[in-house]
Amino acid sequence: MYAPMDRRASTRSALVRLAYAASLPLALAACTGSPPGDDADQGTRAASTSTFAEELPPAIIGQGGALKGVDLRYVDGDTLTTGYLAVPAGAGPFPALVIIHEWNGLHDRVRQLADDFAAEGYATLAADLFQGRTGANRDENMALVREAQSDPAKTIANLNAAVAYLKARPDVTGRVGAMGWCFGGGVALSFGLDGDNHEATAIFYGRLVDDPQALARLDHEVYGTFAALDSGPSPESVAAFESALRTAGVEHDLHIYDDVNHGFWLRVDEDSGTRAAPAADAWRRLKSYLDRTLRAGDGG
Repeated sequence: MYAPMDRRASTRSALVRLAYAASLPLALAACTGSPPGDDADQGTRAASTSTFAEELPPAIIGQGGALKGVDLRYVDGDTLTTGYLAVPAGAGPFPALVIIHEWNGLHDRVRQLADDFAAEGYATLAADLFQGRTGANRDENMALVREAQSDPAKTIANLNAAVAYLKARPDVTGRVGAMGWCFGGGVALSFGLDGDNHEATAIFYGRLVDDPQALARLDHEVYGTFAALDSGPSPESVAAFESALRTAGVEHDLHIYDDVNHGFWLRVDEDSGTRAAPAADAWRRLKSYLDRTLRAGDGG
């Protein structure tokens, strides 16, 4: 069933849900088997070396290095969908993450970030929503996004399979979170509303929802990082999202960072002078959020 293969800037408070079927051209344009638990991935585990305070994960500053994980076919009967699995060193058990790529597909920066999360102590599966394909320009990216949006049930089933794979591993605690950026941020929110049971949802920009009745389906705290210079979602959209979360009674940790634009966190190296400080604060908040949602009660 599962086949691994070798291969503080100033802030303003706010929060997200994704109307998945709707396209988001402005925001998207800014985004530049072995069974579970066998020994197939034992030789490719990431050393568990957590970042220090104010230190950013290497991948987002362009220093990700050689990949340490394995490619993984995690959707039963699907030989095209190929995610990327990174597992911490040691016996575990570990909390787990599913991370969701941007509009251009599963590229190495997201794989490197999976390695970084494994170094933080999370068994991490970078999902593949485009069946192994990636885009090289706006038109190709939008074609992939529209194809995925045409069948949202398939996307939810894909991520359900990713969560099921992780929860079945004997080295995973059973607590799994989902996280995404841009297109993937919206998908993460949609998955939080409609996917199988998981314990955390983290959104970096992405399409939001402002319907309290819909958001009331969330059964866990939500994390969100946004940019003041973004138009998709705009600060006004984030404020509406946060208001709806409050009405729905959903706990949340949301921030809008000044002086940065869409996509700033995943590519700090493109403008480190402006992006490094807000990215470090967002990383500190994210680590605290994952600690309280995924490590709660495990002694970790």
